[in-house]
Amino acid sequence: MNTPTTTAPKPAPGLTLAITGMTCASCAGRVEKSLAAVAGVDRATVNLATEQACVLAPPSVGAQALTDAVRKAGYDVAMDEQTLQIGGMTCASCSARVERALLKVPGVLSASVNLATEKASVHALSTVPASALIAAVEKAGYTASRVDDATRRPPSGARDSWPVLAAAALTLPLAAPMLLSLFGIHWMPAGWLQLALATPVQFWLGARFYRAGWNAVRAGTGNMDLLVALGTSAAYGLSLYLLLRHPGHEMPHLYFEGSAMVITLVLLGKWLEVRAKRQTTDAIRALNALRPSTARVRRDGVETEIPVEQLRVGDLVLVRPGERVPVDGEVVEGRSHLDESLITGESLPLAKAAGDKITGGSINVEGALTVRTLAVGTETTLARIIRLVESAQAGKAPIQRLVDRVSAVFVPVVLAVALATLAGWMLAGAGWEAALINAVSVLVVACPCALGLATPTAIMAGTGVAARHGILIRDAQALELAHSVGTVAFDKTGTLTDGRPTLVAVLPAAGRSADEVL
Repeated sequence: MNTPTTTAPKPAPGLTLAITGMTCASCAGRVEKSLAAVAGVDRATVNLATEQACVLAPPSVGAQALTDAVRKAGYDVAMDEQTLQIGGMTCASCSARVERALLKVPGVLSASVNLATEKASVHALSTVPASALIAAVEKAGYTASRVDDATRRPPSGARDSWPVLAAAALTLPLAAPMLLSLFGIHWMPAGWLQLALATPVQFWLGARFYRAGWNAVRAGTGNMDLLVALGTSAAYGLSLYLLLRHPGHEMPHLYFEGSAMVITLVLLGKWLEVRAKRQTTDAIRALNALRPSTARVRRDGVETEIPVEQLRVGDLVLVRPGERVPVDGEVVEGRSHLDESLITGESLPLAKAAGDKITGGSINVEGALTVRTLAVGTETTLARIIRLVESAQAGKAPIQRLVDRVSAVFVPVVLAVALATLAGWMLAGAGWEAALINAVSVLVVACPCALGLATPTAIMAGTGVAARHGILIRDAQALELAHSVGTVAFDKTGTLTDGRPTLVAVLPAAGRSADEVL
């Protein structure tokens, strides 16, 4: 019998949410303000490039309250359904205990445990890793493993290129007259053909701009999508009016190609933006690839190969020559040399014997080792390094805070300038058609996407490249200040790794004192 699904308790501080639907810096600012307005939230930071929000809040603030705040602002939070195979349950009280343990994991919204099938269904934020759920179950005294689900939703932000290709195919005949005129060829498609080509681009492929713009209006603010929707709709509407006004007569000057080309170019920009975001996460994927997916463990004298997620502290792990060490641990049997350059920067492998500590991700160069597990999952050194890089990528540099303040008022200012342009041309006697075209030009050109993406994308790229070269950057502010560094004095590797240089000894030359040296 299924136990009833219950609502999750409140998350712990440091909750991360994957935000969907953001398109520009004003979007990120609006989500940030909405999260900060939730009672009890200490601080909320939204990064447009990573599409994530980091919220510091006490346990009294629930994940559901944060999700509701994001949705109220007109955006959404990526969710995930995970299924775990539970072992060790014998009665209904066991399933209830597992359920309570899962609900204590920050970011879990609901959990249901079925005693008959020995499976747990967990509804949680997409940022909640399966390892955290498994660790919670094991802490409660049971075993858990991930049940792979082929129907899981794709990651947030994954988009195909087909909308760009479709928009380009429909827009090309509209842009052809401008291209052909360069070669002295004068050709113009019929007005009704232009209408037929521009309409699907405007209302089908461009529907995302209307949806996002409407959400911004409902939230009492504006964003880049609102500018694109207003500008292209004005150009499309003016062209449709002129076409209907002159049926069967000399074809008036239409602007269908302008609205279609703007939407196509913005879609192309969005697609390139998503590609850039994916490439900047290559460093994180490369670091994750250093962690083996399986480990050979000895339990009760029997050697078995299990997923790394199922390892427990105290397990004896066997590491063969040439393999990566799957966990942080202590050597109990064997002698070998380990390449720990990933962690220490030392170019030569270091000798390891019984009693020596080793780090997960290191490469066992020669001999076989038996290692007692000291840390698993998110507590390993490599996992902490990955969290450090992710934290630096999600952080905001001081210049980004200035950009966020500018972008918050950017859209209203652009709308005001567009209206002033319309009124100015009308007062100058240019006619409402020319005045409208100039106002539309202001709307479609002044898009704040580059304003909001430049700094966070640069931070992601910088920290990613540094991580691939073994350089870990603690936060965005350190990266911003690095441009003023003129000279870097390197001491031995240990000093750089620890980040705490200390004076070990003062050895003066013959005839000199330590005070003189100092």
